[in-house]
Formats: sequence, C-alpha cells, structure tokens
Amino acid sequence: MRVGIVGAGWIAEKAAITLNGLNTCECYAIGSRSKEKAEAFSSQWGCSKAYGSYEELIADEDVDLVYVATPHSHHFDVTREALMANKPCLVEKAFMANHRQAQTIVNLARERKVFLAEAIWTRYQPVVSMVRDLIGSGRIGTPRLVTATLGYSMGEKPRIMRPDLCGGALLDLGVYALNFVRMFFPADIISIESQCVKSATGMDLTNAFSLVLADGVLCNLQSSAACVGDNIGVIAGTDGNLIIDNINNPQKITVNTHDREFVEDIHVPQQITGYEYQFLACRHALLNSMLEPREMPLDETLYIMQLMDSLREKWGVRYPMD
Repeated sequence: MRVGIVGAGWIAEKAAITLNGLNTCECYAIGSRSKEKAEAFSSQWGCSKAYGSYEELIADEDVDLVYVATPHSHHFDVTREALMANKPCLVEKAFMANHRQAQTIVNLARERKVFLAEAIWTRYQPVVSMVRDLIGSGRIGTPRLVTATLGYSMGEKPRIMRPDLCGGALLDLGVYALNFVRMFFPADIISIESQCVKSATGMDLTNAFSLVLADGVLCNLQSSAACVGDNIGVIAGTDGNLIIDNINNPQKITVNTHDREFVEDIHVPQQITGYEYQFLACRHALLNSMLEPREMPLDETLYIMQLMDSLREKWGVRYPMD
C-alpha cells in the first residue's frame, strides 16, 4: 500500500518511521506547502516522491492512501479535496475542527463510496482486544469506575494557544481520554459535568469531565497541555482493577485483585511505533473493499466530535470555523 503523507511535521515523521518498518506498506510520497521541506523530508525518510503542494500529491495516481497529518484545523479542505479525487483517506485525530465539518466529510465519503478513517492510533492497537478480553472474562468483576489522565507540558506552542489552529487540550489530548472510555464502555452517556482552565487566548489548557454511562459506570477524565500528567488509565471493578500504564500508547496492563494485590503484568506486543496498526487496518479494509475500518467506525468518530463540541460550548471555547 503506497501511502502519501500530507504535512511534514513530527507526526508525519513518526508515520514515515512506521511505514519504513512495514513490508506491506510504503512511505511513497510526501506533500508539503514548501517544495524544499518536502524534498528534505523525502531525503531523510526515503519517499519516492516529494511534492511542494498537497494538490500534487493527491493527483498522483500511484497513491493508494492519503494520510492527512496537518494540524486538525487544516484537515477539512485537504480531506475534501482527496475524497473528491476518490482517494482513500486516513485523517489524524482530532478528525476535524468540529462536528459540522466531520459530518460533511463523512457524508461526502459515503456519497462517493470512498474509504475514510480517523487515525486515533490507540483504537487500532492490540491492547484494545486484550483489555476487552480481561473485562469480559470477569477478572475484575463488574466495572464501576474508570479514571484516566493525559497531560503534557506544552508551553506556548501556537497550535495549543491559537483558536485558528483549534488550540487547547481537548482536541489534542482529551480526545484520547474520551476514546479510552468509549473503546471499552460504549454505553450511552446519560449525564456529563465538566470544568476547564483557559489560556489568555481563550483555549482550554486543562480540563476535567465526569461521565455517567447508562450501564452504571462512572468515568472521571482529565487532560492538560499545561502540566506533566501520569497518563494512567484505571478500570476498577467489584473484584479488582486494571491499570493501563499510558492511555496515549499503552505498553502494559497491570491486573490487581479484590484487595489490590498484584496478580500480573501483561505487556503488549513489540511495536515499531504503535502507528503501524492503523496503517495495517486501512490496508486490510482497502483489500476487502470496506469503506471504513471496523476498529474505528465513522459513526463513532462523529459521536466523539459531537461530544467535544458540547464540551467546548459549555466552556466558551470557540474556533473561527465553528
């Protein structure tokens, strides 16, 4: 599968490292708004083609999958252009700036019958089925409480501070906490309470939200672009708990008993970067004429985008494209 990467930032570099470690996928092309930047990226990571515009990459007939790795504020236009050219797309999280954009793009993909997926990498990793199996086997009894935190001290990065770049912690980090809940507990959210601390530019730097699910699970979640979090997720049940070491890229699941006594550590399979699973899922889907991946259905992407819109509305955090 020949992948064309749109955007030449650090996420694109991580994708290139991943693709170069796979036998069934190729880091085929890079597209940047700067020809010089594209050529430098291509030279470093071994791309066959370097384009000084996104349009040129999309027009390349040999690109099998367009990986949109621009800031989420810029996802809409390039994804729309790729879909209009009938190019399958894998779009970095957060999928779009808001639910309206997301719904428009999903509708377009479905109308044109073109493959589309959100690159929320944790959804595709083996740890998802591992945790689901542990819960389903009754190892911790009936789940009652989920806690998860994700925090990085990001300073004054423009993409965090600027509304035009869809700044704040929610779309960058909080999205992982929400997905951490949803990929294990997809029951309807029947109530939600939240708070945030905003920057001088009006972006949510630190936020917290509490969800009550229809199946009786309570979820307390936090994300921050202003501090170093422990990044741990805990699923607590009536007979024990599971501790996931990093909700952003889990490497280990710790199982504890009713008395919080250690039972075992379960390690995930060795990774290239952890990004490989989303590319392999796309390849599988394309080979089987699927229009979306089973690991992250488009309706789930839309649900989470709508949820994040409702949180931002409560906080008064707005982007120019809202």
